[in-house]
Amino acid sequence: MTNVSLPASQRLAVTGAVLALGLVTVFAYGVSGPRQAGAVLIGALAGLALYHASFGFTAAWRHIVTERKGTGLRAQFVLLLLTSAVSFPLIAWGADLGWPTGAFVFPFGVAAAIGAFMFGVGMQLGGGCASGTLFTAGGGSTRMMVTLAAFILGSVIATAHLHLWNALPALPAISIVTTFGPVLAFLLTALVLGAIALLTISIERKAHGQLLEPRKTGSLLRGPWSPMLGAVMIAVVSVLTFVVVGRPWGITSGFALWGAKVFHAAGIPVETWPFWQGQTAALEGSVFRDTTSVMNFGILIGAFAAAALAGKFAPVWKPSGKDLATATLGGLLMGYGARLAFGCNIGAYLGGIVSGSLHGWLWLVFGFLGSLLGTRLRLKLGMG
Repeated sequence: MTNVSLPASQRLAVTGAVLALGLVTVFAYGVSGPRQAGAVLIGALAGLALYHASFGFTAAWRHIVTERKGTGLRAQFVLLLLTSAVSFPLIAWGADLGWPTGAFVFPFGVAAAIGAFMFGVGMQLGGGCASGTLFTAGGGSTRMMVTLAAFILGSVIATAHLHLWNALPALPAISIVTTFGPVLAFLLTALVLGAIALLTISIERKAHGQLLEPRKTGSLLRGPWSPMLGAVMIAVVSVLTFVVVGRPWGITSGFALWGAKVFHAAGIPVETWPFWQGQTAALEGSVFRDTTSVMNFGILIGAFAAAALAGKFAPVWKPSGKDLATATLGGLLMGYGARLAFGCNIGAYLGGIVSGSLHGWLWLVFGFLGSLLGTRLRLKLGMG
């Protein structure tokens, strides 16, 4: 752990982050009470953990393909298992214990497969998934701010067409927690994830002769964190979301709402679109009433604080033309794809699997296939 003091600019940024977190927490509490305030703080913890651990799904999926490194994927599987160990019993028995807990269990069909594939391509071009976009933008990346803006635009555009996509064929919603019970469902989840983890170990050893040494934790407060510490802390975030909010963690529905509010304020009649009919209160009311939105604000602020604590908050205001183009295209693809596929790596992949839903596994398959194409495009564009 380093004892070097922070420069004045970084101390000022930390102070700004703390004040911003306090204000958002107070607003959320005023609008919706203590649970909403708790959601802001959980989001801030997520932003801190995501930044310090550099815990992006995008890079981990790319590294197993381009560099034969599986550390990031295995950390994701630890996150899934730790969360499932708590979420499966809560989903099955929470109501009987006075702690009712919802789950993300959705029908997966043609639209969701196309959406997950689009998202996989987009996250490689954009340089981050939904959580990655938030924590990197919060950490000061202007390129990712462009990605975030395009993500929001793609999300709201998709809501104009979602009723048409939803008419396409789909499998029924299937929950292994409901079908097999929480214990067997957890064992099945562990078996599949363990098998994939062993495959990544085999790939890594074959390519490098051994398992590569992962990054070690430096400072808990200032980072960096090891991938496994990041996985554990993000699992804490995921579990707290179940306990406090009463459902899995999600991100991208907030983006759609933000975009719809902008459209609505500009006079575009989004309230007439089938997706938004009946949601006039959300369009016209305070954004602090939306739990996903306030968690997203928390992520941005937490990452802002983490970057400043690490002494790395230094926005660069001149991205290249290629950066702007790929960030915009990637963001649009992710935004549109996430609406078709019930969310992103957090809401659909993490949220689906820790809900015991088949759609989470299918999202992983089609999202990874899209990521493969996106990775090839990155290489052709010289993006690394």
